[in-house]
This record gives sequence, C-alpha cells and structure tokens, in this order.
Amino acid sequence: MSNAPIGGQHDWVHGHPHEPNPTPPGGDGHWTLVTPDGNERLFTVEDLPTLPYTVVPDCRIVSTGHDASGPFAFGGVRLADLLAAVLPSGAAWRWIDVISVDGFGACLTPADLAVPDAGRPIILAYHVDGAPLDRAQGLVRLIVPSEIDDALRQVKWISRIVIVA
Repeated sequence: MSNAPIGGQHDWVHGHPHEPNPTPPGGDGHWTLVTPDGNERLFTVEDLPTLPYTVVPDCRIVSTGHDASGPFAFGGVRLADLLAAVLPSGAAWRWIDVISVDGFGACLTPADLAVPDAGRPIILAYHVDGAPLDRAQGLVRLIVPSEIDDALRQVKWISRIVIVA
C-alpha cells in the first residue's frame, strides 16, 4: 500500500471488509498522534477540553447498512485547532490519516480543513446533542459535516492520527 499522492489525490483508501454493525472495541478510547518528525503522543478524550470547543449542528450520519440518522449537533475540537496545538507554528503538512481500531480510516488534506462548509469545520467530536459520546458511538470520532450522502471519512474508534509532511 502506497501513501504517495497521485495528481493531488491519494492512491489508496483505508479499507476493511465493512461490517455494518461491528462490536465496539474495549478500552478507554485513547489514540496515538504521530507528528511528521515521528514523535508519538498519546491522547485521551480528557485531553480535548483543553482546546477550543466547537459545536457543529445539523450533522447526519449515513453509513453502509444503515438508514441516515440525525440531525445531530456534534461538539468537540476542530481538527485544525488540534494541529495548531501539536505542530510548530507554520509547519507544513501534506495529509493526515485518521485510522480506526478496525483499520477503517480517512485521509484529509490541508484543503479539506481550509474551507469549512458554511462554518461547519471538520472536528474530533466527543459530544453529541450536548451529551458525551459513549464507547459504542466512538468516545471520540471524526466528523466531516460536508458529508451528507455517505460517511466515508467519518471515523469512529480512532486509534491513530498520523500527520504526513
């Protein structure tokens, strides 16, 4: 599997045999963030409230094997704010891999984060409709509000976030 972009796009997508009703993994929902220099930092849901909080209303979840659900108001940290907190000021990056414990994942580019859809930024959500997400909901999950047909980049059960320069 290559991580090299082709024509500005990645030549791969994280995939796995999709089970529409997987059993939630155990554990406390911690994940590892890997910076471009290879340093790794462990994060938990308790670390996120130290960063600015954002609520994105009217989000829908549409995934294989399920009817659309929502609308939901997801609350959490803008992915751009997390990057600003962990990268040196002005550091360039090419893409971010957000990977679930079951191998599903999403690649996001600076362009994905630069122009939020009508103030609806990509976030790492830890609340839904004002309540904490439970383990089945992901504890922390990537929400891409612009996705309204398929939640192909909305990752729950995050295990790694890898920033590639």
